Amino acid sequence: MGRSMAGNGRLTRFIIRRDFVRLFLWVVSISVVTLAVPLSFQELYPTQEQRNVMAETMRNPAMTAMVGPGNLEHYTLGAMTTHQMLLLTAVAVALMNILLAVRFTRAEEEAGMTEMIRSLSIGRSSPLSAAMTVLLGVNAVLAIVLWIGLTSLGIEGMGSSGALLYGLTLGGTGLFFAGVAVVCAQLAESARGATSLAMIVLVGSYVIQSSGNVTESVMIWLSPFGWVTSVQPFSENNGWPIVFLVVSGVVLGSIAGILQGKRDLGSGFIHQKPGRAHASAFLKTPLALVLRLQRTGISIWAIGMLILGLSYGSVLGDLESFFDGNELLANMLTGNSDRPVAEQFLPMLMLVMAFIATIPGILALHKLVGEEKKGRVDSVLGRRVSRTQLMGGYVFVAVMNGVVMNSLAATGLWLAGRSVMAEPLTIATVFGASAVQLPAIAVMIGVSSLLIGIAPRWSSLVWLYIVYSFVTLYLGSLFQVPDWAARLSPFGWVSEWPSESVNWMAEGGLLAIAAVLVVIGLFGYRRRDIL
Repeated sequence: MGRSMAGNGRLTRFIIRRDFVRLFLWVVSISVVTLAVPLSFQELYPTQEQRNVMAETMRNPAMTAMVGPGNLEHYTLGAMTTHQMLLLTAVAVALMNILLAVRFTRAEEEAGMTEMIRSLSIGRSSPLSAAMTVLLGVNAVLAIVLWIGLTSLGIEGMGSSGALLYGLTLGGTGLFFAGVAVVCAQLAESARGATSLAMIVLVGSYVIQSSGNVTESVMIWLSPFGWVTSVQPFSENNGWPIVFLVVSGVVLGSIAGILQGKRDLGSGFIHQKPGRAHASAFLKTPLALVLRLQRTGISIWAIGMLILGLSYGSVLGDLESFFDGNELLANMLTGNSDRPVAEQFLPMLMLVMAFIATIPGILALHKLVGEEKKGRVDSVLGRRVSRTQLMGGYVFVAVMNGVVMNSLAATGLWLAGRSVMAEPLTIATVFGASAVQLPAIAVMIGVSSLLIGIAPRWSSLVWLYIVYSFVTLYLGSLFQVPDWAARLSPFGWVSEWPSESVNWMAEGGLLAIAAVLVVIGLFGYRRRDIL
């Protein structure tokens, strides 16, 4: 054991020094958003009466599926923060740990860095151990920063004990998914495969949590996110689910260590099928090559989006009966629209699914930058392939991803709605509400194309734009975001169909903007140097 762990401390310090900025930005970003939310709630809902009204608006299955259950009977600022932000923040922390864990393990092994490091006086288990040590430290720092930060706000109902549980919940979630990611890194033979497997676990955990909380079944205990929502900081203060998260993370890390000791360097337990000896005629085009390289990721995302649609559609059957028994919300909806409640909720659900459907499209396009950094683009461009053909193939796959994933989510919602609603939504209504989101998705892909074409080192800024769009539109009503701020996002121009008529001029304008951005990106890619 001692020899297998040799050099663990030095390797840990090396990872921290090399990725300090990346780790710092993750912790700061999550901490700033977490601390800003209760301050915003304090300004927007200064009285308990206003918070009680907000609690009534959150009493519906759709919101329970999205953000989990909450203490709506005593909706203090702390309970409001926990209810509306804890689960969403936990998803972000899980994503952070998955990306970092795969980067520190399988990605370095795939790039040949681990082989070089192990040729030195470094033990066999040290790379994995150092990665888990760094991730443990990052999650511990995040928990401490949130504990101190939330306590220092001095907001009524947000005491030190609740703040500590809030921070520990997020830290425990991060440790759990770090364990999931390092296990997936042993199973898969590539960083892409490890990330995809871990993402399946993340999405599956969220879906199980959503279904379990809506139906109030024991399913929530099958999901780590169910454990997260059971803590209820600032109200019930149940600390024992955090023990489940931490212990499970440690166990998963130990399993990863055992698996690593049973495989060869560069191999995995899930073997990739060997390819054909000779490529088919279809594979000889740049577009076919891009599709071939990304078919696994596309398939996984397709399954996830279909399940997401089924999950959201399963709550539609309870909306009518719920609003019939809630005079406050029934009056509000009657004043806004004479359409059924499900149709009034449909634009919000489609907006959320459109944001999620944008992610696989952007990821598909960003694979081009990854191929450049690994030096694989040169061998393709060295043949009779133009830069426009190459990048055009990636853009086409990105757009196809956005359309297919958004449509699959709508399909799942429609199918689930048919089985739970007395008067189900028509297929035209569901797919119409889905289709109006497509031009905004195209603009996001256009922005990514532009950045890759003229400033590839800044291509990750598109993720900030997506986060900004999500905050201003999905959380805009909570934070009272002005209309002009929402209109800075392409999703701010999308019509809330079927509650309102389609603005065809805005839809056409978005498509035109997307086309212009893609053309500029292609032109820039032709002229710039390859990374």
